[in-house]
Amino acid sequence: MDAACDDFFAIGGKNLSSRLFVGTGKYGSDALIPSICAASNAQVITVALRRVDSGGRGIMGQIPGHMQLLPNTSGARNAEEAVRLARLARAAGYGNWIKIEVISDNCHLLPDGYETVRATEVLAKEDFVVLPYMNPDLYVARSLMDAGAAAVMPLGAPIGTNRGLRTKEMIAILIDEIPLPIIVDAGIGSPSQACEAMEMGAAACLVNTAIASSSDPVGMARAFGEAVTAGRRAYLSELGPQSVRASASSPLTGFLGEKN
Repeated sequence: MDAACDDFFAIGGKNLSSRLFVGTGKYGSDALIPSICAASNAQVITVALRRVDSGGRGIMGQIPGHMQLLPNTSGARNAEEAVRLARLARAAGYGNWIKIEVISDNCHLLPDGYETVRATEVLAKEDFVVLPYMNPDLYVARSLMDAGAAAVMPLGAPIGTNRGLRTKEMIAILIDEIPLPIIVDAGIGSPSQACEAMEMGAAACLVNTAIASSSDPVGMARAFGEAVTAGRRAYLSELGPQSVRASASSPLTGFLGEKN
């Protein structure tokens, strides 16, 4: 039986079967978004509130109706700005899921853990389903859990770099220690890297730049969907043990020319 059959995970009371989240930025045309969603088999899509026009047209008109919308607070520099954006998103009818991004560092675009925890605490008390973007720091993750986060989203590498799982060891600690879904976000550059994150036990991956910056975004979306599924199947099937010594897959007996 396929190890991934009926393998759902829940966030905010919603059961998800796809473990790939996708984004909406950097595409040559927003008209690609429906094809990206279909090819990736994703169920969750994130969009920056600053990219949504006041009439709710444009990019929002390209997002398929079956997708779970995950507005994000990209552009927020502190907790107060993030909270205001989240409230505006809900008032505009975009639901109560929110990805918290609080970044005041314009060079490396690293999230501010302290301000992220503050925003999470406020919004969780207002019944938002809060998914905070964070550095993979165990203490920040614990504070986010205590503040009411529904999941935590550690970066694999600085956002938009396509450099892969540069923080692999720290993400592994979060997977072991934090009883919330760990969704690897930012920096994943290839399907093999997403597969590796899933093999480690991550609950999901969010991928945008690696898909949007490829020469064939729809084909790459399909590749990421397949890679995430493969990595999850491998995790559920449990990888074999590693060894520093060679171990033959067949018995070392009966060589040609040998007498029994």
